[in-house]
Amino acid sequence: MQFKYRIYDKEFLDRDDISTSDLYRTLDELDVINERLGGYRASLNGLKQVLNKPKAVNNILDIGFGGGDFIKKMAQFAQKKQAPLFFYGVDLKQDCIDYAEKNLAEIKNKELICDDYRNIPPELLEKIDILHCSLFLHHLTDEEIVNLFQFGKTHQCIIVANDLHRNPIAYYSIKWLTALFSKSWLVKNDAGLSVRRAFKKPELEQFLSAAGYKDFEVQWSWAFRYRIIAYA
Repeated sequence: MQFKYRIYDKEFLDRDDISTSDLYRTLDELDVINERLGGYRASLNGLKQVLNKPKAVNNILDIGFGGGDFIKKMAQFAQKKQAPLFFYGVDLKQDCIDYAEKNLAEIKNKELICDDYRNIPPELLEKIDILHCSLFLHHLTDEEIVNLFQFGKTHQCIIVANDLHRNPIAYYSIKWLTALFSKSWLVKNDAGLSVRRAFKKPELEQFLSAAGYKDFEVQWSWAFRYRIIAYA
């Protein structure tokens, strides 16, 4: 099995015919995976770094937010830091909106939108300071990733993102872990495939450069993640 190049096989999670119960089980398990395998840590470290900069940050847009767990973690972090942030989330699946509304019931400084991020009204985009996404980029083609970064650059947004490192150790480890512990057929299928759809550091740097970002960093983060910070 080769890991030199990305593959583009579609994940089951990208299908439109997933039952609500199967999707909700998957979202529950993704929360555990992000907690134990560094997903939340990567994004929160990125947000912390951005908030330490002199430029004021008020509004964050989380793209493809799934169950809303990253919004919850970032909102809790902002509250501890006494940072007055407001969170917008956009996702294509109404089931994700319904799940996240319950999951984020105690988070008042948020608004969830069921749509493609490219359809967000210009008057809202003018408010956005940070575009965040986690485990979203690997669902896209190379061209779609560049387009997303260009979207951020056009609207003068800072990018804070994390996604997977395409690596054989990551692949076989997650296949083994999900075979043992997962009860979701979506997770069992998609976990390894996600790694094979994922990235090497130079690829992410190339996408950012192609989108017009010049001030950026791509840092490896445990476990087998890349954290992206790009300043418009």
